[in-house]
Amino acid sequence: MFTITLQQQGDERQRAKWLKLAENFSILGSYLQTEMGHVGLTVTHGVVMAQLYTQGQCMGPHMFIMQLRSLENHKPLPGITVGDIGPKYGCNDGDNGFVRFDQVRIPRDNMLMRFAQVAEDGTYSMVLDPRLTYGTMVNMRVQLTERSNTSLARAVTIAIRYSCVRRQSELTPGEPEPQILDYQTQQYKLFPHLAAAYGFWFTIQNLEAHYERVNSKLQEGDTSGLQELHALTAGLKAYTTLEAHQGIEECRLACGGHGYSHASGLVYLLTSQAVTVTGEGETTVMLLQLARYLVKCYAKSQAGAKLPSTVSYLQMVQSAAVSGGTTRDINNFDVLTKAYQHRAARLVKVATEGVRFKVTSEGQSEAEAWNNSLVSLVKCAEAHSQFFVVKTFVEAVRTVDADDSVRAVLNTLCQLYALHGICEHAGDFLQDGYLTGPDLQLARSEMCSLLSKVRSDAVPLVDAFDFPDQILQSVLGRYDGRVYEHLYEWAKKSPLNKSQVHESYYKYLQPFLQKNRAKL
Repeated sequence: MFTITLQQQGDERQRAKWLKLAENFSILGSYLQTEMGHVGLTVTHGVVMAQLYTQGQCMGPHMFIMQLRSLENHKPLPGITVGDIGPKYGCNDGDNGFVRFDQVRIPRDNMLMRFAQVAEDGTYSMVLDPRLTYGTMVNMRVQLTERSNTSLARAVTIAIRYSCVRRQSELTPGEPEPQILDYQTQQYKLFPHLAAAYGFWFTIQNLEAHYERVNSKLQEGDTSGLQELHALTAGLKAYTTLEAHQGIEECRLACGGHGYSHASGLVYLLTSQAVTVTGEGETTVMLLQLARYLVKCYAKSQAGAKLPSTVSYLQMVQSAAVSGGTTRDINNFDVLTKAYQHRAARLVKVATEGVRFKVTSEGQSEAEAWNNSLVSLVKCAEAHSQFFVVKTFVEAVRTVDADDSVRAVLNTLCQLYALHGICEHAGDFLQDGYLTGPDLQLARSEMCSLLSKVRSDAVPLVDAFDFPDQILQSVLGRYDGRVYEHLYEWAKKSPLNKSQVHESYYKYLQPFLQKNRAKL
């Protein structure tokens, strides 16, 4: 984030100076706004977001380059207190830290001045929209979305491979024990997350392309797409990181007792992935940022204004149901996409009108009405995000450059992801009669049929992620399938196994046992 910030927020002269130092590793930098990674022990410089005061006025938060430590002996500079924040739930290989500044002076030129400047006489001027300072955070949200999906894909790979090695019980009396992946319950635990990993991958490709288009325009001073991108990345970051975190935990549980061991690789994935759920914006806060944008867009749509492409569906709130469909109908991509579109549009409408009602009929202030509507606002943001994933997944499957056999498998995954979501959020689709009870029953039945279709391709689908064993770091998910031999070898390497008799025996157990034997 440090170099990204310098690139996006520094003027030409600042980029020439600081980027060269950073890219040559002459200095080590950190983005000091939220998690403050590596500031505890490592970095020499940081980009600090702080309030700018000039000529007696507060101009709001701006970015400043701060040198934190001496380049000679790495000691903190005068007036700067810096340190590590201590153990965390995960990511303890990173020295997240704290910084305190006490009467620290920096050159005026250390303010990043691409979009706002302070002259030598203190005069403040702004070149473009102040929201341009959000660029670094938007970039990080895209990166965290990708990182979380990579972790989900790794977890699914481990769990599915292990489920093909582990055998248990009998499907048919007298027959050999089947692979546990042959049980429908195991498929139901894992395959929707496999489908999500593919769906999120296509979504991330779309999101990255969208980011590049908007960022390219920003370099020319065009901020027209920034608000849409900010809202979209906020919602998708919140939705996908939480889904990935929950998916990794379900993969861990699906591996039984071995999933509790660090040997599985799943414990590390779970704890390290957790940071993406709150990092660069806590889930609820991010969803509410998207919700605020959706409410504004819905109001504009009611006034007849044209909306950006990602929210244009708000101009077409539907009421027609699709009940009475056949199996072919419920699997139809257009039917599935429209169902998610209707759900999202309806929930945005409900949330918006709920806020309005509290203001106009109950006499609440805008702030009170908003706070008293937060649950429905979060819900509409989640629905919008899931609709975007479904829509993107469908479009990608329809246009993917692949042979018919590959496209057929991707079709199945896309259908599974969409139908599983309908079953998980059935109330949203049933509430206004858009889908009926029989429709939902049909969706559940078809979803279970898709599980058996995915079963034959499950291992090739996770192998396609192409994670080598060195990356998976999992005894359970080894490519060669030799799980139990390596579990044994892994256990033998425990520090507690260095000697046949542990030192604690001589210190505690031996005296205790001898004392009690003497009483016999």
